[in-house]
Amino acid sequence: MNKLVRITTVPLSLEKLLEGQLSFMSKHFEVLAVSSQEERLKKFGKENNVRTKYINLTRKITPFKDIIALFKMYSFLRKEKPLIVHTHTPKAGIVGMAAAFFARVPIRLHTVAGLPLMEEKGFKKKLLVFIEKLTYAFSTKVYPNSSGLYNFIIKYKFTRPNKLKIIGNGSSNGIDTKYFSTSHFSEVEIEKKREELKIKKQDFVFIFVGRIVKDKGINELVNAFVTLNKTQENSKLLLIGPFEDDLDPLTNLTLHNIKTNENIITTGYKIDVRPYFAVSDALIFPSYREGLPNVVLQAGAMKLPSVVSDINGNNEIITNNKNGLIIPVKDSLILLEAMKKISNNKTLYNDLKQNARVAIETKYNRAILWEQILEEYTHLIKAIK
Repeated sequence: MNKLVRITTVPLSLEKLLEGQLSFMSKHFEVLAVSSQEERLKKFGKENNVRTKYINLTRKITPFKDIIALFKMYSFLRKEKPLIVHTHTPKAGIVGMAAAFFARVPIRLHTVAGLPLMEEKGFKKKLLVFIEKLTYAFSTKVYPNSSGLYNFIIKYKFTRPNKLKIIGNGSSNGIDTKYFSTSHFSEVEIEKKREELKIKKQDFVFIFVGRIVKDKGINELVNAFVTLNKTQENSKLLLIGPFEDDLDPLTNLTLHNIKTNENIITTGYKIDVRPYFAVSDALIFPSYREGLPNVVLQAGAMKLPSVVSDINGNNEIITNNKNGLIIPVKDSLILLEAMKKISNNKTLYNDLKQNARVAIETKYNRAILWEQILEEYTHLIKAIK
């Protein structure tokens, strides 16, 4: 059986970004998962019945550690001799694609699910652009997971157009609409969860799911909510996800508001976010940059309308005034108005809610996307034989 190596910087991406996909591919390939955080990676391997290889990849720019990781990755690939190496996330991309190139792996694939360089400036941006171009140069094929990313890569000439392809309608993994469904939760269960979170029946609950960091628009979101909450005391903001103070910290004012406002509820990282969607009324996702965000797909499948920033990915899932509202990026005042609009206009809210799941089911079914990725692998294998 041909070997397929999938590489991410941290196991969380294997667990969430590619949830279920490696198990599906193991029916057709001998699958190996490579990432950092050894114990968590081992747990993922056991749960998904795939082999794993720990290599210490970091999310920061760490030249010395990165060179060591490159040599370890190269040695691993030379030993395993996979037919396909497929990378996700920036650090895994450059280390994995470079190592695969020098190890003479015939099919080297990289999926682009977001570009941190979009929010950088000066020397760091130039460095990240260089690394991105180098990653694509080492690859045989590059898969932007949204039309916006595809157009950005073409516009700035990161690679030649014939190396790029969007699989299906985009997304790295699609959405399991059977799993993300309100049918799993009874009214009794929803009420119990609301009581646990101290949410009253009359409260309108805004939810954010993701990393609680600057680049996700959390400063603007908290600022808008605090202002809204002064006049709409029956509003709640639910923040589901980890803080990353070392990588992308929030402002001191934002942190203070999160800690002191009793209507802002934080839970930390949660493996299963569905119960939190079930007690919520609308997703707020004012991110600065994305590929094609899974959380917007998940919320839609759970029948939640979304307020999203006007960036690639977001504006491919959400159609303004149909299944959500689209607002300018980094604008807390317009975000505030959108939050007022969606929580106060019941007719608009019900229309958006009615369309939320339909928009996801028709375009982003996970089972179809997995088959399309497998079909791409099969096509590439035939092309080299």
